[in-house]
Amino acid sequence: MDLRFLDALYTGSGPMASVYLDASPTEDTAKEVELRWRGLREELAEQGADAETLRALDGAVGESTGLPGPQGEALFARGGRVLAAHTLSRPPRRNHASWLPVPDPLDLVADLEEAMPYVVVAADRLGADVAAYGRYGGLAEERSFSGGSLHVQKVRGGGMAHRRYQRRSEQLWDANAAEVAADVADAVAEVNAVAVFVGGDERALGKLRGHLDERTRGLLVDLPGGGRADADAMASLRDAVQRRLEETAVLFRDTVVAEFRDEVGRAGRAVEGLEATMAALRAGQVRTLLLQADRPVEKELWAALDDPRQVAADRGALTDPGEAVAGPASALLIRAAHAQGADLTLLPPADGESEDVGALLRFTMEA
Repeated sequence: MDLRFLDALYTGSGPMASVYLDASPTEDTAKEVELRWRGLREELAEQGADAETLRALDGAVGESTGLPGPQGEALFARGGRVLAAHTLSRPPRRNHASWLPVPDPLDLVADLEEAMPYVVVAADRLGADVAAYGRYGGLAEERSFSGGSLHVQKVRGGGMAHRRYQRRSEQLWDANAAEVAADVADAVAEVNAVAVFVGGDERALGKLRGHLDERTRGLLVDLPGGGRADADAMASLRDAVQRRLEETAVLFRDTVVAEFRDEVGRAGRAVEGLEATMAALRAGQVRTLLLQADRPVEKELWAALDDPRQVAADRGALTDPGEAVAGPASALLIRAAHAQGADLTLLPPADGESEDVGALLRFTMEA
């Protein structure tokens, strides 16, 4: 995972609010989200969050995309400004908020592990809903096209009238598909998509394929069921997309973890364990940080305010201990990795023998 999408969180200075809450649609989503936020708001105030930042979050909480199915929100704010707001593909394991010297992006990066730019098309015979998703920015653009509906459903009967109406239906159907294809091409270009997930009416999708250029057709991923007929159809399509994204993420993660396991056995190519990883971060040697997302007990570390790469368990080990700040290990390790342009890969749950943190290195460490 390229951590540059976190750039906005590391600009400026001062403590930051990190908020994670369940925003799944219910019969009264707005009220339930408001109640969750009210509790988290009180926690932030008790931790020292300023009134201006809390008011900024008041206006941002609950502004998710409104897609059907389970989802969450991650928001980051400081100095009276919301610096980033993300819709999560699933609710956080628990609603929580923190006011810390640094942002706490762990749950966000865990949710975005499968992130890649893609387009979702829910098609029927009238047109389609087309949604484009950037690599890490959530929903980038949403379009909806419904073409002419006259005789779009073929009529029963026979003779000349039947053939005329059927031909008219096919013409409208084809024209609608051409309009949708143009929207899909624009959406693919908008986010530089690497996949186009399609679901809905099979005949409509067949006509759509006929109007797509060769490159876009090569990006198509057919999904079972789904469509835009109602919320259940959209939820089915969204679930299918999420499963495909998760499968892709697991394959990529397994490749990186396998490389890490191989390199740990070779002197100087990778390090495992907290102390060795912090030393590599301080030296600017980390190419990929590997971190376990499921951390029931989070160790607190120290870091320098002016040099994110300086992370240590002992405050006195830092160049300027007097200017050090404390924070959760994951937050400070991700900050250090971001500062030196390192990638991040999440480790699978611990097996009782492996460490929960490690790193692949840019160059061989001296023995």
